[in-house]
Amino acid sequence: MERYQEIERSIIKKHRKGIWREFTKAIKDYDLIKENDNIMVCISGGKDSFLLAKCIQELHRHGKISFNAHYVTMNPGYNKENYDKIVENAKILNIPLETFASDIFAVASKMNPENPCYLCARMRRGHLYSKAQELGCNKIALGHHFDDVIETTLLSMFYGAEVKTMMPKLHSDNFKGIELIRPMYLIKESDIIAWKNSNNLTFINCACPLTSKKLTCDAETGKREEMKKLIKMLRSENKGIDNNIFTALNNINMNCILGYKKDGKYTSFLENYDEDK
Repeated sequence: MERYQEIERSIIKKHRKGIWREFTKAIKDYDLIKENDNIMVCISGGKDSFLLAKCIQELHRHGKISFNAHYVTMNPGYNKENYDKIVENAKILNIPLETFASDIFAVASKMNPENPCYLCARMRRGHLYSKAQELGCNKIALGHHFDDVIETTLLSMFYGAEVKTMMPKLHSDNFKGIELIRPMYLIKESDIIAWKNSNNLTFINCACPLTSKKLTCDAETGKREEMKKLIKMLRSENKGIDNNIFTALNNINMNCILGYKKDGKYTSFLENYDEDK
C-alpha cells in the first residue's frame, strides 16, 4: 500500500470518529455540497487545508453526491522553502495541486508596512474568488474547523461587543453565484493534530514574511491565541465547555436577549414588550 493510501485509510478507519464522521455530518447537516457542484478547495499549506483536501477527495471518490473539485494553492509570495514544502506535501498526499501566483505579500507590505495583515487578508480573499470564477466554480471550500468557530465567537463578544460567529456557509456579496463553505466545521483541532502526528506529517504554519521575522502578524492573531488559552483553561475545569459554547449558538433564547440585528437593522426587546404581557 502506498503511503498516501495509508493516510487516506487512517481518515476512514483510525480517525473515523473525530474526522470522517464529523466531516460527513457537517456536509449533511448544513447542506454544503450538492449534485453537480464545482468546488475550489483552497490549500494554504497548513494541516487544516490539506486534511480538507483529503476529505473532499474521499467524498468525491466514494460519496453518493456527484461533484467536481479543483485543489488550488495561491502563492502570495511564499519563500522557496515554504512553497516547496506545500508542493512536496501535495505529492505525498496524492493531491492534484493547481497553483497560481500573486504579489499580495509585497503589495500589502508596501502599502501598510506596520500592519499589512488586514489588507493582505482582503486581497487574498479577492484573488481566491476571482480564481474560482476563472475555473467556473460555484463554491469555495476553506479549512476552518470547530475551534476556529468558538474562538471567533468569543473574539466577537469580548472585542467586537456583539454575538456572532463563523458560519458553515455563506453567499458572496461581491462575486455573484459563488458560495463559501466550511466542511470541517465540526472537526476539532485536537483531532486534526492527532491525524497529522499519527501519519508523521509536517506542514507549514503561517508563511507570512512578518511571522518569519518574529514580528506581530496581526492584532487578531494575538487575540485568537488568547482565546485558545482561555478555552484550554476553561476546559480544564469543564471538559464540555467548547461544546457548550458551540451549542449556545444553536440555542439562542429570543425571549431573553436585549436586542438583535438582522440585515443591519436593530430590534430592541422593548419593541414588543408591552404586546407580550
